[in-house]
Amino acid sequence: MHILNMILYTTITLGVLIFIHELGHFLAAKLLGMRVDRFSIGFPPRAFGKKIGDTDYCVSWIPIGGYVKIAGMVDESMDTEFANQKPEPWEYRSKPIWARMVVISAGVIMNILLAVAIFSSIHFVQGSYIAETTEVGYVVEESFFEKAGLVNGDKILSVNDKSVKHWDEILPLIYIENLGNDITLNVEREGRHVQIFIPAKTVPSPSQSQVGIMVAHTVAIIDGVELNMPASEMGLMMGDTILAVNDIQVTQAQVIKLIKANAGKQVAMKLKRGNEILTKTTTVTEEGRIGIRIGSRYIGPSKKIEYSIIGAVGEGLTDIKVSVNLFYLTISKIFSGKTSVKESLGGPIAIAQLATQSAEYGFFMFIWFMAQLSMSLAIINVLPIPALDGGHLIMLFFEKVFRREIPHKVKIAIQQAGLILLLAFMAFIIYNDISRF
Repeated sequence: MHILNMILYTTITLGVLIFIHELGHFLAAKLLGMRVDRFSIGFPPRAFGKKIGDTDYCVSWIPIGGYVKIAGMVDESMDTEFANQKPEPWEYRSKPIWARMVVISAGVIMNILLAVAIFSSIHFVQGSYIAETTEVGYVVEESFFEKAGLVNGDKILSVNDKSVKHWDEILPLIYIENLGNDITLNVEREGRHVQIFIPAKTVPSPSQSQVGIMVAHTVAIIDGVELNMPASEMGLMMGDTILAVNDIQVTQAQVIKLIKANAGKQVAMKLKRGNEILTKTTTVTEEGRIGIRIGSRYIGPSKKIEYSIIGAVGEGLTDIKVSVNLFYLTISKIFSGKTSVKESLGGPIAIAQLATQSAEYGFFMFIWFMAQLSMSLAIINVLPIPALDGGHLIMLFFEKVFRREIPHKVKIAIQQAGLILLLAFMAFIIYNDISRF
């Protein structure tokens, strides 16, 4: 079932993002009077589809993206028959360079607009909750935080001398702004100040890390119940709050730990459902599971911020800025040697895992992940690499500056080299995924 969920959520995520990207090229080409011969999800060869009017809408075999074949353009299909014929007014090559640039840029623009729309919608519907505490409620065992000496109950005062006043400031400072750097936490512990030093080499990259610490004032919530498992048979329901396991008060991480520790044994769980307190007993499977998905809910001091439509869009644009900054920081840390390619880059397997995990936390988390991935797709596509949109733009800039068209044979060679490069990079990413996960 888990594998089927991974396939489903990955297909939805990548399918939507690729479709939106290619739709941008398609609509721009149509609006500017260009004929579109093919709208493909995936790269050639063609698998199946249907032709409507001038356009063949299809799915192709190589699942590393998609493309829109515009008449008179050298693209992923490597079709150059048009080069030996007289240019037609509906062809890409017959249009002014500015129009061709608009068509090439439209896919990236659509991915950015999608991300802005999703981020803004989340802020408008949900608002923002700020956890007004910096107290650590739980330090994950064997995490780099525990190894550095952080303990439950510590109140974090600053990260690398930058003061923090609420929980939402802490993790971005650790995982984003100081990625690849040594980290010094100043904490308050039982009325005295303690300094925690975390070497950069012990901090995993954001793409592969568990958070490692949980905020204080949280309760464990059941986010899902599997059918035909002990949890469903004992009557546990989504939304139940788990107060204790075998009379031990628990947080999210402690529930999982205690259930696993009692594999094959009986456990008693104290629950809160609405205003009712319940006690349920069941036997844990030999694999250490009872068939529940555990979440966490913050119940401590907090402040809710509600946004107007304009304010939500502003927050959405801020999220876009954070996404771009994270991408830049990750790449810069790779080139500076502060983090490795293996730790920082994820491919289809990583995307599948993250898509499934985000979906398990609910609709808004799932579309938030989709927005983040949409921004990554937009940024990658503007890189000056042959076969990507950025490569096409570079060739158009060359033609604009030097006022001469690049020969079609040269364009074909560039496209072929770019496609080989992309396939090789994809092979590396997939190998990286397998070796890491």
